[in-house]
Amino acid sequence: MVRSPYPDVDIPDVTIHEFLFGDLDESQLDGVALIDGMSGATTTYRQLIGQIDLFAGALAARGVGVGTTVAVLCPNVPAFATVFHGILRAGATATTINSLYTAEEIANQLTDAGATWLVTVSPLLAGAWSAAESLGFDADHVIVLDGADGHPSLPALLGEGRTAPDVSFDPATHLAVLPYSSGTTGRPKGVMLTHRNLVANVSQCRPVLDVDETDRLLAVLPFFHIYGMTVLLNFALKQRAGLVTMPRFDLVEFLRIIAEHRTTWVFVAPPIAVALAKHPIVDQYDLSAVRVIFSGAAPLDGALASAVATRLGCTVTQGYGMTETSPAVNLISADRDDIDRSSIGPLVPNTEARLVDPDSGADIEQPADGVSAPGELWVRGPQVMTGYLNRPDATAEMLDADGWLHTGDIATVTHDGIFRIVDRLKELIKYKGYQVAPAVLEAVLLEHPSIADAAVIGVLDEDGQEVPKAYVVRQPGAELDEDAVMTHVAAHVAPHEKVRQVEFIEAIPKSASGKILRKDLRAR
Repeated sequence: MVRSPYPDVDIPDVTIHEFLFGDLDESQLDGVALIDGMSGATTTYRQLIGQIDLFAGALAARGVGVGTTVAVLCPNVPAFATVFHGILRAGATATTINSLYTAEEIANQLTDAGATWLVTVSPLLAGAWSAAESLGFDADHVIVLDGADGHPSLPALLGEGRTAPDVSFDPATHLAVLPYSSGTTGRPKGVMLTHRNLVANVSQCRPVLDVDETDRLLAVLPFFHIYGMTVLLNFALKQRAGLVTMPRFDLVEFLRIIAEHRTTWVFVAPPIAVALAKHPIVDQYDLSAVRVIFSGAAPLDGALASAVATRLGCTVTQGYGMTETSPAVNLISADRDDIDRSSIGPLVPNTEARLVDPDSGADIEQPADGVSAPGELWVRGPQVMTGYLNRPDATAEMLDADGWLHTGDIATVTHDGIFRIVDRLKELIKYKGYQVAPAVLEAVLLEHPSIADAAVIGVLDEDGQEVPKAYVVRQPGAELDEDAVMTHVAAHVAPHEKVRQVEFIEAIPKSASGKILRKDLRAR
């Protein structure tokens, strides 16, 4: 077993609201909490706390509280912080929905999470209302932040002037958020994260990530994703930094915002790092304020990290985690120049790990020198989820009775506790940091009348990024080309879930039990 090299940190037994905002002093209240990267509008900590309380009061007046689940379908705008923390302040549970989801996918998550309220913005209202209306939602249960006829708006709710409710619950067991993850396999599942999980993971990041109130952090990675939710939104607020929001990635706007707002920490996924390393337009912007580029959501190649660091004259670092771990498990501190950037670094405080041989089930020991043999990474700590919503079977597969989370990732560890992900047991595809479940795409493919069988795996494109590739068996006599397959899938899934490559084959390799042999497809 490997323990974090950091001393354990204290994890207070409080709500995430109390943890983030309870100890703000008067001098910090007028500091800038949020900056709208597009317009430059600012929100101070004093204003943010006031808005959170007013939104929580408006929700409570409508019966929202402990036992209610509120869905949030919203891009990265300052109001996201008001809504998200207002829901938690009212004692309700927030389930965050991918902004790229289709109406069908939104409806699936609303149903699975048991959500009875939905908060969105007018550009996403068509899909949101289609989903909500199909489930019998009343219009007044769909809040449109920037206003739409027939729906409550954020200014109207805040304008009611209601005080935040007094709520009481156990932070260790009360669900704060229900983000969705495919876990190791299959369709997305609600990950049950308590207030303690969120408090713990921010606490665990604090000794490792050197962020303070003089920093400006760029938030282009979505808040609906656990990485954006914890490592950006909650962590930045706790550190009293200024968080610059960006609703969608556009390279020119991204570079403009960094230059104009002098952001010091920029959190990215590897595809953005590729652009920073290679795109000629980068040289047209003053990025000298950037101190650290932090990559997450998918593995970052060491050579790519070096290329970005050299071009921008900054430190590039990365971490590892999962939705099921709130998410941070490993982080490389920006001042650790001795750590290879293609590794994921050491464990965060209060965290233990094991490497387990997938075949024998035996533990792989940390070596006295050099690097260990590879094994499945198991982790245990206060950031680990309580389980999957209404899925005891999937929970039991992922989380054992002793509290070890079986990540499905194959890793090695050095004598000094530096981990590296070397392979993946699980079938999940990470496309630009987004999770893509092969099972979902295979189900869509099999709906096509000209497709007899299909399988999907992740393959590397020319930039070394993982993309979904479909192997398709045509029906006898069917005339079907690659474009038709990709068009069919694109009509039924979110943009990041599209199939990017297609290969036609005679038969899908399967085991005697009928399980797709993805390793045989990868070997092709």
